[in-house]
Amino acid sequence: QVQLVESGGGLVQAGGSLRLSCAASLRTFSTNHMAWFRQAPGKERQFVSSISVSGGTTYYADSVKGRFTISRDNVQKTVYLQMNSLKPEDTAVYYCAAAVLNPMTNTPRYWGQGIQVTVSS
Repeated sequence: QVQLVESGGGLVQAGGSLRLSCAASLRTFSTNHMAWFRQAPGKERQFVSSISVSGGTTYYADSVKGRFTISRDNVQKTVYLQMNSLKPEDTAVYYCAAAVLNPMTNTPRYWGQGIQVTVSS
């Protein structure tokens, strides 16, 4: 059974930082693109960032570009999202996802349960 377990969320003041982690039990982790999505209250889930199988290619939503950094450790089967200069509009439930194809254009097959990130002003 595939599990993606997020950690590292919480409450932070605007301008602060958080680092999200996603530990995967996925046997094929090293052959999956990994991504982060988020969903704010009353809004649709949106793409935040993704990283290729090797880690050599990353994509970011315009709203987080320059502030967030995605990375992965294929040995530890973990993907990270370093979030700096957080803004209140970053408040959302953040989801880790795994996809065989580019998560920007293909719905990931596997999803974590989500973790709350709240940024206070």
